[in-house]
Amino acid sequence: MELSDANLQTLTEYLKKTLDPDPSIRRPAEKFLESVEGNQNYPLLLLTLLEKSQDNVIKVCASVTFKNYIKRNWRIIEDEPNKICEIDRIAIKGNIVHLMLSSPEQIQKQLSDAISIIGREDFPQKWPDLLTEMVNRFQSGDFHVINGVLRTAHSLFKRYRHEFKSNELWTEIKLVLDAFAQPLTNLFKATIELCSTHANDASALKVLFSSLIQIAKLFYSLNFQDLPEFFEDNMETWMTNFHSLLTLDNKLLQTDDEEEAGLLELLKSQICDNAALYAQKYDEEFQPYLPRFVTAIWNLLVTTGQEVKYDLLVSNAIQFLASVCERPHYKHLFEDQNTLTSICEKVIVPNMEFRAADEEAFEDNSEEYIRRDLEGSDIDTRRRAACDLVRGLCKFFEGPVTGIFSGYVNSMLQEYAKNPSVNWKHKDAAIYLVTSLASKAQTQKHGITQANEFVNLTEFFVNHIQPDLKSANVNEFPVLKADGIKYIMIFRNQVPKEQLLVSIPLLISHLQAESIVVHTYAAHALERLFTMRGTNNATLVTAAEMAPFVEVLLTNLFKALTFPGSSENEYIMKAIMRSFSLLQEAIIPYIPSLIAQLTQKLLAVSKNPSKPHFNHYMFESICLSIRITCKANPAAVGSFEEALFMVFTEILQNDVQEFIPYVFQVMSLLLEMHKNDIPSSYMALFPHLLQPVLWERTGNIPPLVRLLQAYLEKGANTIASAAADKIPGLLGVFQKLIASKANDHQGFYLLNSIIEHMPPESVDQYRKQIFILLFQRLQNSKTTKFIKSFLVFINLYCVKYGALALQEIFDSIQPKMFGMVLEKIIIPEIQKVSGQVEKKICAVGITKILTECPPMMDTEYTKLWTPLLQALIGLFELPEDDTIPDEEHFIDIEDTPGYQTAFSQLAFAGKKEHDPVGQMVNNPKIHLAQSLHKLSTACPGRVTSMLSTSLNAEALQYLQGYLQAASVTLL
Repeated sequence: MELSDANLQTLTEYLKKTLDPDPSIRRPAEKFLESVEGNQNYPLLLLTLLEKSQDNVIKVCASVTFKNYIKRNWRIIEDEPNKICEIDRIAIKGNIVHLMLSSPEQIQKQLSDAISIIGREDFPQKWPDLLTEMVNRFQSGDFHVINGVLRTAHSLFKRYRHEFKSNELWTEIKLVLDAFAQPLTNLFKATIELCSTHANDASALKVLFSSLIQIAKLFYSLNFQDLPEFFEDNMETWMTNFHSLLTLDNKLLQTDDEEEAGLLELLKSQICDNAALYAQKYDEEFQPYLPRFVTAIWNLLVTTGQEVKYDLLVSNAIQFLASVCERPHYKHLFEDQNTLTSICEKVIVPNMEFRAADEEAFEDNSEEYIRRDLEGSDIDTRRRAACDLVRGLCKFFEGPVTGIFSGYVNSMLQEYAKNPSVNWKHKDAAIYLVTSLASKAQTQKHGITQANEFVNLTEFFVNHIQPDLKSANVNEFPVLKADGIKYIMIFRNQVPKEQLLVSIPLLISHLQAESIVVHTYAAHALERLFTMRGTNNATLVTAAEMAPFVEVLLTNLFKALTFPGSSENEYIMKAIMRSFSLLQEAIIPYIPSLIAQLTQKLLAVSKNPSKPHFNHYMFESICLSIRITCKANPAAVGSFEEALFMVFTEILQNDVQEFIPYVFQVMSLLLEMHKNDIPSSYMALFPHLLQPVLWERTGNIPPLVRLLQAYLEKGANTIASAAADKIPGLLGVFQKLIASKANDHQGFYLLNSIIEHMPPESVDQYRKQIFILLFQRLQNSKTTKFIKSFLVFINLYCVKYGALALQEIFDSIQPKMFGMVLEKIIIPEIQKVSGQVEKKICAVGITKILTECPPMMDTEYTKLWTPLLQALIGLFELPEDDTIPDEEHFIDIEDTPGYQTAFSQLAFAGKKEHDPVGQMVNNPKIHLAQSLHKLSTACPGRVTSMLSTSLNAEALQYLQGYLQAASVTLL
């Protein structure tokens, strides 16, 4: 693509269309941009547009498109073509920093993100001057530029907070510190001075405080891995200034907005984070500063109001106290009973109250409320922080703290009892207090795993939780209902089973509650109870115990999906999946109506898939319906195909990328259920599955390979007779997969199915070419994974076509090739093969080479006979060799950048392990003994003499054992 006005004009038109709400205009425009993004100059055209376009909307759109383009394409993946040509890469890196710093803030943010994506791949090795270019801009004195640099540095360095320690990481951080720490400190001091100079200028203060927030964030990232020498030497500068900023109050920076945190709050909360980091990780060095920070943060907590804008600040301040109070050598600060009472009274209880803002979120923004409350993304909420502080204090003062709070809990419950409809918030706080007091250790999977022995959880449950859930009106006091359901969920391991069984019908009736939070919690609680394990690893709640409730459970779950706001509720869909899994054949009578509802839902969400978890559980539920029904009645598979194929066709035709991998998995499951031949509806689809475009997407590869394997298993003869012209296409897929280190094992799965199921004459003409391709890959890049798959393949080939055929095909490619493969690959590497079935295939294949291949007995290959037998006995008896050479690290499929539908395996579409030699050989050791006996009968004396001269003693001893077990001897 030329950098021409005409191309800029075209690009502008298409970018405009991508903003159109009408999908018939938007989708083709998106497809067009996708089709041209591989061209040279495409990214430079976008950058030119965002610099020169007069239309602000187009500028912003170009910056977002550019950032997403970089996100998808910048990383260079081994074995895959480089998606951005080198000239464009150099031009982008040469211009982007200047462009970012001279752009308005909205565009600056997008370009800053793009720089950090490029930096993650290229900095420091391939972009050595990035830091210098950024640091030099500090001198400009223009805070629009300085803030751009700081924002970019923050997005570049924040990964230091969660990277694993490694030499490369240390080297990079050292390089950054050498270039950046001193200029950052100078900038920090200069900015603070400017703040006092401009103390009365509101607009200047806003810019300066934005810088201070970014500087404080950078301080956190640069100090996270370890305490750098530079910051230790300059601790006085940083901590004294941090402390004075914590106590600063400037009227000009206060905001009227009650919701949105202002600059002052954001800065103070970051400083609380920084102080907590030092208190936890570098407590010795931080000790001189700690008391004044504790005092400042305590005063902050006692004087800050209940408004939402202070939430982050208050929760970070409480988190600081929590991290200090559980360190043994700060224990003395909290020992005094008055201090504990004061903390409980002034910090914990007020921050556990259910505020008007929480009530608003509960009613109007339930999705966010649930995410915070259930999934623990409430790290920044006051309640979560107060809860953590209770846990921290209980580490050393469990008795006294429980004593103080018991009084509070009782008085709150008494207040509630006086007038429930007015005082329900008192009970809510009481339940929350009990929960935070009682729970010492918690996991997502098991709920509370360690509880406080001072709290009687079952008694509290029976007296205070159950009555709320038993009231006939499921819509009364929704917050207390949600609290009660959450209590069951959290303490499901502490409350006795009989109480849980009493709760199940109550939870089922709460699926009908109008409140989204209540019916979501009810679904989630049921799903958690159904996964609990009792004795012998069986589910704690059995299908028999659920029998009386099957109909009402299924009805209410599906009805809950019709509530406004819950049509794609992932918790409900997960509960549907778990109910199917627990109830098994009890659901069969309801399947016709259930599958109709699931198909309708599938059709509706496929128009615009937006909830990945919901979609995943929906497909899992479909698979479960198929499995459970067809297990009882295999012929029912046809009725499922009737119900589903229309929707599947629509999904494939509209190229709904998110759903295609799922569709292939469900189709595999259905096809594997067929007993005899392959239905014609599947054969009509077969040619489409070989289209190269489907194989471009990483997420399609595993399910497509499995689907093709199902075709081969059920319909190899049909393919050979009715679709022989498609065999080259099938082998083309194999060739593409085998060339990639990430997907070569999938290529072998396909090849193995071709060898195992296709009639030999249909692949005769392609066999030699297959081996040549494999040898080329071996020469170009030999990895452990490839060798393992290659060994399984050649042994399967040997089992299927005979050892002589294997020897002949090798030697037809190149004379003596067979001996080289034995000597260089099979004998030294066979120990690496893993997996029961894979080892068995190799054992049977090698046995055939040893005993059914005449050239092994009377040519130059004979010298390899004993070493091969020795290697086979090693495969049986020695531990698997799982070492991997240093230079090999596998690119994980999930590791590809950007938004690509990664493959999501459906657990309930799982494939049974298939053993291609199962019917022929049961025990491979006995099979070896019998085969050797047969060989020794054919040429008496030869086998025993080869064994006695060159097989080592230990291997010989094992072999004697096999011969005895098979009741045979060697002649």
